[in-house]
Amino acid sequence: MALKDRVPVRTPTGRSRDADDAEAIAVYRERLLAELDRTELAALSHDQRRLRLERRMGDVLSLEGPVLGDRDRAAIIRRVVDDALGLGVLEPLLADPSITEIMVNGPHDVFVERDGRLQRHPMSFSSDEHLLQTIDRIVSAVNRRVDESSPMVDARLATGERVNVVIPPLALDGPSLTIRRFPRPFRLGELVGRGSLDAALVDLFGALVRARLSVVVSGGTGTGKTTFLNALSGLVPGHERIVTIEDAAELSLQQEHVVRLESRPANVEGRGQVSIRDLVRNSLRMRPDRIIVGEVRGGEALDMLQAMNTGHEGSLVTVHANAAEDALGRIETLAAMSELALPVDVLRDQVNTAVDVVVQLSRGSDGSRRVVEVAALVSRHREPYALAPLATFEAAPPGSDRVVAGRWVHHELPEAVVRRLLAAGEAVPASWGRS
Repeated sequence: MALKDRVPVRTPTGRSRDADDAEAIAVYRERLLAELDRTELAALSHDQRRLRLERRMGDVLSLEGPVLGDRDRAAIIRRVVDDALGLGVLEPLLADPSITEIMVNGPHDVFVERDGRLQRHPMSFSSDEHLLQTIDRIVSAVNRRVDESSPMVDARLATGERVNVVIPPLALDGPSLTIRRFPRPFRLGELVGRGSLDAALVDLFGALVRARLSVVVSGGTGTGKTTFLNALSGLVPGHERIVTIEDAAELSLQQEHVVRLESRPANVEGRGQVSIRDLVRNSLRMRPDRIIVGEVRGGEALDMLQAMNTGHEGSLVTVHANAAEDALGRIETLAAMSELALPVDVLRDQVNTAVDVVVQLSRGSDGSRRVVEVAALVSRHREPYALAPLATFEAAPPGSDRVVAGRWVHHELPEAVVRRLLAAGEAVPASWGRS
């Protein structure tokens, strides 16, 4: 049974032109697919399939369709082929490289994120039923199910985009669909060109990663934590064995010896769940040189801290927090969510021993994402958290164009960090005033 038949949909008061168009597109799609050999079609590449369908659809319109101008004819062919091969009206948005997020709040409210800013998009679905058909196509492709009994689901498109779906009765204004797109992997040098950090910080991060200091990347939603973590991981020496652990696979490491693990939700019977925590525990048996966790958000924080404290220095992890100091408190809180009722001072000891550096990211009012603080954790054992700034971003007064600009101020490295670098055979970067 299709999703549209399992979920009650709102009945529109009148028939819209969009609804008529959608019905016509559906008729053309079925007519097109009925005339093609699907076995032969499956043997073709995606581009070849699209070309074959476009040609055949052109023939169908010439024989049976209305008289149309070239522009309208091309638009109908594209919509029919998009609906036959992909996600229909979403396909043009997914093909636009400038769009990083697609948010559908019911059939008629579609927003996209470009350059860090949200904007309404003129495209829309014809009805709740039309949107539910698209959602059903997404979730069924990854063997997931969404209906009234399970109205929320996370999934991933074949091209890697992360998808979240919420449907009625939880979504009051119609089905909600959010698609998070991930740009191609950037190197730190490329992020310098985009104003996310300066060249001196690249030298510092290179020395810290090669010297196996454990780094926490912190920031709010949409600040570029995954993009930065991916770039930072490129500094790990190629001969090391890396295990990545993620809720939805987003990292794209370039090293040769990488094992990628992804958590799995429970099935419709409530069985088969494999959590981030399960994967962190299992990774310790896989002889990793480095463990990279896409994001800690629960009791797995304690297992991650213990891994860092038992021979897996140099691991990388991200966490949601609005400041570097807040990141430490959040890790402590998450570690307390494990089934072990450890005292606060014991958890603080774990954090102080495991974490070496916190990198704080932020998104400016102009949509730009950048490193705003790099700090070393200098407190010891059960002492209150104490951070020593290594670099801070000082924003200049905003101009008429509202573009955020400024400079990074470099601070002297703590002795403990200097000793770690020298012991690993790394020179202290020149911008930090040491030779």
